[in-house]
Amino acid sequence: MPQKPVRKIITFDWAIKTILRDKANFDVLEGFLSALFLRPITILDMLESESNPADEADKYNRVDLLAKTRDGERIIVEVQYLPEKAYLKRLAFGAAKTIVENLKLGEPYDHVKKVYSVNLLYFDVIRGEDDDYIYHGKTDFTGLHTRRPVRLKDSLVGDRVRVDGTDVFPEYYLISVKRFPDIVRDNLDEWVWAFKHNEVPDEFAAPGIDALKDKFDYIKMSEEERRRFDAYQDHARSEWGTITHAREEGLAEGIQMGREEGLAEGVHMGKEKGLAEGIHMGREKGLAEGVQMGKEEGLEEGIKQGKEEGLEEGIKHGREEGAHERSLEIARALKKEGWPLARIAEVTGISPSQWEEP
Repeated sequence: MPQKPVRKIITFDWAIKTILRDKANFDVLEGFLSALFLRPITILDMLESESNPADEADKYNRVDLLAKTRDGERIIVEVQYLPEKAYLKRLAFGAAKTIVENLKLGEPYDHVKKVYSVNLLYFDVIRGEDDDYIYHGKTDFTGLHTRRPVRLKDSLVGDRVRVDGTDVFPEYYLISVKRFPDIVRDNLDEWVWAFKHNEVPDEFAAPGIDALKDKFDYIKMSEEERRRFDAYQDHARSEWGTITHAREEGLAEGIQMGREEGLAEGVHMGKEKGLAEGIHMGREKGLAEGVQMGKEEGLEEGIKQGKEEGLEEGIKHGREEGAHERSLEIARALKKEGWPLARIAEVTGISPSQWEEP
C-alpha cells in the first residue's frame, strides 16, 4: 500500500480484555464480523467465554470472548500469538462446550444454537505455500456415490436455518494474520490490515472501521490507560520471548539427541547388516573356494587312483601277455620235437593256428 496518514491503535487482544465487552463498543466487533460473514451482524450481549488459561503465561498468548447475536447465534472470537499442541482439538472442544452450556437442562434439541469460532492467529497454520490467509471449515453432507451436496429434510433440522438445511453444525474461521499479503481488496482486508499492523490508514472506510479508529485510538487513551497497555505489551513480549526461546532450545536439544540416537542406531544397524552380509559373502566365497579345492583334490586323487589302477591293470595285462608268449614258445618247441598237435594244444592251451612264427 502507498504510504498515507495512519492512526495507531491498540492491539485487538487488549481490546478484548478491556473495551469490547462494553455494549457501547459492540459496533467495532459487529463491523469486523459483518465483513467476515458478508451479512449484517448485531451483537446483543457478551457471555462468559470458554477460555480458562492454565497458567499466567498463557493469558498473554491467548484471549477470547463469546458474543450472542440477535439471531441467537454464538460467536467465539479468539486471538492467539503462539502455536500449541492439539490446537484444532481445543477449538472443537470449545465449540462443543459452547453448544452444551447454552442448552438448558430439559430443553429440546431444537434450542441448540449455531456456533462460530473466529480465530485471529499470529502464527502459521498450514504447511507450504498458499495464496490465501483465511480458511473456513464447516460440515457438509454429500452423496457417498454421487459426491453431490444434499439438502436434508427440514424436520431433521428443527429450525429454519440460513444455508441448505444443514447449517446447524459449528463453523470455524482461521485467519492467519502473519500470511496477510498487505494487499487490500475488500472490507475484510481493511480489518485484517489493522489487526496486523495495529494502525488504520485514514482512507479505510469499511463499515465499523471508523469506530475502530476512534475507540482503539492509542493517542486518545488516558495516561493511566496507556501505562496499563504498555505494561501489558511489555509483559506479553517478555512471555513470548521466553516461550520462543524455550522452544528453540528444546528444538536444538531434540535435534542433537536425535542425531546421537540416529548415529547409535545407524552404527548398530550397520554392524548387524555388515555381519549378515559378511556371513553371506563368506558362505559364497567359502563355497566357491571349496568347490575349487574339491576339484583340485579330486583331480589329484583321480590322477593318483588312475595311476594305481593303470599300473595294476598293466601288471596284470603284462603278466597275461608274458604267460601267453611262454606258452607259445613251449608249443613251438614241442612241435619241433614231434609231439602230436592235439597233445600240444591240450598241454599249452594254445590252438595250432597261433604257433606259427610272426
